[in-house]
Amino acid sequence: MNESIEDIEIQLLLDAVYRHYHYDFRHYARASIKRRLLQARQQWGYDSISEIQSAVLHDETILPQLLNFLTVQVSEMFRDPSYFRALREKVVPHLRTYPSLKVWVAGCSHGEELYSLAILFAEEGLAERTIFYATDINPAALRAAQAGVYPLDRIRLFTENHQLSGGHTSLSEHYTANYNRAVFDKSLRERTVFSDHSLVTDAAFGEMHLISCRNVLIYFDRELQDRVVGLFGESLARGGFLGIGSKESLRFSTHANLFSEFVREEKIYRRKLR
Repeated sequence: MNESIEDIEIQLLLDAVYRHYHYDFRHYARASIKRRLLQARQQWGYDSISEIQSAVLHDETILPQLLNFLTVQVSEMFRDPSYFRALREKVVPHLRTYPSLKVWVAGCSHGEELYSLAILFAEEGLAERTIFYATDINPAALRAAQAGVYPLDRIRLFTENHQLSGGHTSLSEHYTANYNRAVFDKSLRERTVFSDHSLVTDAAFGEMHLISCRNVLIYFDRELQDRVVGLFGESLARGGFLGIGSKESLRFSTHANLFSEFVREEKIYRRKLR
């Protein structure tokens, strides 16, 4: 079946963004990319995807706006509380045996998962021995993560999730309400390195003890998913843990044999010791 004009335009736009700015979205799931580009076209009032291509190539101020469409920035603190409860009850006992820990939050978006893990590690007495690495390709998302400021109307959901995850403290101990915002305590990010890192093109982070990358793989095609799973395998210490999203799987990856299922129902895997 012939490609539609729209599909051809999308491929040309993604090629142009890669060649000019080195952001590579060519192996993102095409249906999702198309949906978000059509949203951008509508919001910007363009008649075609080609007009977006022209704009982004000739006006560098367009790129950050385009990144906000192409990268999904939707999350919540302690999202899927049972995942965090499994980390607390089944993974943390293993992590306690290490004198120092490295945790990578890959595709950290606005930081909700990072702060969830930072609070969990503080509650479990692991914060002082842990360095967190929070990475994303979107500079605006990284700035938001570093700021740790969220609308106050989201706190009720965050608090419910935190309690369901087995939290030992009150979430309110970790933030200050300021008008309609919740500003999370800077102590939660003092041991965090925020960094621009692309899962598509960049190399492995070495010797992590836990990688949490949830609801990111679903936006990639099979080829890119395979690359990223291999990247996680290279980045984990032997015996380290990998958490992915509830709708994601390592089953089809050529690197799946690097991992064993640790908590199957929560999609938590462990890098094999051999």
